[in-house]
Amino acid sequence: MTRHLSPARNLATLGRFLSVGARVFMGGSTGEVLPVTSAFASGDLPAVDLTTSFVPGINAMPAALADGMRITNPFPVTTNAPVTVSSDSYSAYGKWLARQSFDLSILHVAPPADGRFASLGSAVEFSLIAAQRSKRVVAVINEKIPHLPRAAGIDLDRLDGVIELTSDLACYDAGAPTPAAQEVARNVASFIGDGATIQVGLGKIPDALFGLLRDRRGLKLWSGMFSDGLRPLFEAGALDPDFVHTSCVQVGTPAHYDWLNGQEAFAVLGCDITHDAARLRTMPGLVAVNSALEVDLLGRANLEFVGDRRISSVGGAPDFARAAAMAPTGISIVAIQAATPKGASRIVPRLRHSASLGADIIDVVVTEYGAADLRGLDGDLRAEALIAIADPTQADALHEAWRRLRDLGPEAFALDGAPPLTPAERDAEKNAQSDSS
Repeated sequence: MTRHLSPARNLATLGRFLSVGARVFMGGSTGEVLPVTSAFASGDLPAVDLTTSFVPGINAMPAALADGMRITNPFPVTTNAPVTVSSDSYSAYGKWLARQSFDLSILHVAPPADGRFASLGSAVEFSLIAAQRSKRVVAVINEKIPHLPRAAGIDLDRLDGVIELTSDLACYDAGAPTPAAQEVARNVASFIGDGATIQVGLGKIPDALFGLLRDRRGLKLWSGMFSDGLRPLFEAGALDPDFVHTSCVQVGTPAHYDWLNGQEAFAVLGCDITHDAARLRTMPGLVAVNSALEVDLLGRANLEFVGDRRISSVGGAPDFARAAAMAPTGISIVAIQAATPKGASRIVPRLRHSASLGADIIDVVVTEYGAADLRGLDGDLRAEALIAIADPTQADALHEAWRRLRDLGPEAFALDGAPPLTPAERDAEKNAQSDSS
């Protein structure tokens, strides 16, 4: 049985559904309702146990949350509240959410086209997974959320509350690609032909890559996130008109949101669909392009740690990299600039903390100096291929480090109990930490 809810105009109405310590879910990216986050910081809403999916560089957790708040998130966030950071990939985080129980889910939706059914617009992510596990669900209707006809949505008449407000959305702007990012993208583009299915992340390299693919035809897009770089690719006619180009998030500038409104070519769906392994492995010619903080001479990638400090998480990268590496016509690429802005090499002798992507699910590593195709390579050949695309000023040090580690045997590359850092490695680590601050 349906019921017609009169939308509330005051965010304070949300307080009727909350109590101190309640388990609450609110999405990240543009699923975040910025006034709700502010109300949790100011104490205008009760202190709750908030589970979310805030993304670094897109969502900013307030540095000072009200006493009693607790946070669970798939990425590290900086705040005074206790934070539990998941180590799961997006697919695993979604499965974990599906086993939880929440008191309330807050959904951020576009104005309903027919007065009843509302699109989640530019961010679905984990919101519907959590909503299915929630005792109550409230929708916040925001006219600034683009209506995408193919995005997942909800029947407002089946919810426990509806609030109308107008608020800015979380935004993301990668800025103009640097010359080095352009060269990395050019080397990645050489692996992408007509008809390929592409997964990319956010940043200067993905935006530059899309700019270089405008002469391709029949491209299919299936990824976690897309941003402003999507538009020139679409307008150039490079995309397959018979394919529904799909992500769990569209995040970018206000101009991107305006352009998306009403677009039929793009779907925004939950991570249980976009990151599903079985579905990904059927994608024709899947090319997964992911970034990393560093890659070692075994071909393993670290996406999480700078020195001893965890600054990020794996996100959806393992889901797509694994699927592309295992698909018969797929290819898994890690694309990075060879050095940090202060000159620390991103090609390193060995990882210290975390192999976010194992060597078995990375086919190719690309920098501005070329591409190291690691398929079929092992040992010295693999190391030589990676050193060949490192910053040339680091090549001698990498060769010497490889000889030293190879002489020590396999235990030298173990993530636990690795031999002490050399002075050169310590200096490089200090530079990398400085770059990230």
